[in-house]
Order: sequence, then C-alpha cells, then structure tokens
Amino acid sequence: MNIEEFRDYCLSLKGVTEHFPFDPHVLVFKVMDKMFALTDVETFDSINLKCDPERAIELRERYHCVIEGYHMNKKHWNTINIDGVLSGELTSKELKALILHSYELVVRGLPKKVQKDLEEL
Repeated sequence: MNIEEFRDYCLSLKGVTEHFPFDPHVLVFKVMDKMFALTDVETFDSINLKCDPERAIELRERYHCVIEGYHMNKKHWNTINIDGVLSGELTSKELKALILHSYELVVRGLPKKVQKDLEEL
C-alpha cells in the first residue's frame, strides 16, 4: 500500500475528512471530527491507528511491524511500519482491516446523536 492507496481508502469511509492539524507533514484522518488514523506524508514510513487494547497487544506480539503507538496513548494506538507491509509480513488487505477497525472503534465511541448524523450522510 502506498500513500495514495492509504488516503483513498480512508476517504472512502463514510464521514471521513483529512486535516493537517499538527504541521504540514502529518496527515490526520477523522470521522465526525475524531481522529482514527495519521501518517507523515513526506516519509510515509508508518501509520498510527486506534486499536482495541487487547487486540493491540495481540497484533504487537504477532507482527514485528506493529508497535506501540508512537507519540500516542500506547494502550489505545498502534504504529504500523510500512516496511512490514512492503515485505509482506502484513498484507494490504490486513492493513485495510486494521484501518477499518480503527474507524469503527472511533464511530462506536461517538455520541448517539453524532452516530445518527453519520448514518444520515
């Protein structure tokens, strides 16, 4: 997966917007104004994704390319090193599933009214 495929996939999810809130290099994807994915657009060497805490530990144990979230809450975020995807340790399909998991986790945490607004988009 390259940066364009990553961006296209994130933006294909309902209610997703992209932002550069930290600096002009860190691309953040949000659903209904809540962050679920981010990456450095200049290097695209890793992606930070929200993750269920138990699943986060399992993924870190299973894949060398999945580590605790860099500059994020280590319990709720993972960093996926793109080298692991390029080498085939983690497939693009599996990475898309992790992106979707992050998105869905954030959606489930939204207030019911905001979830309803999302459904109506």
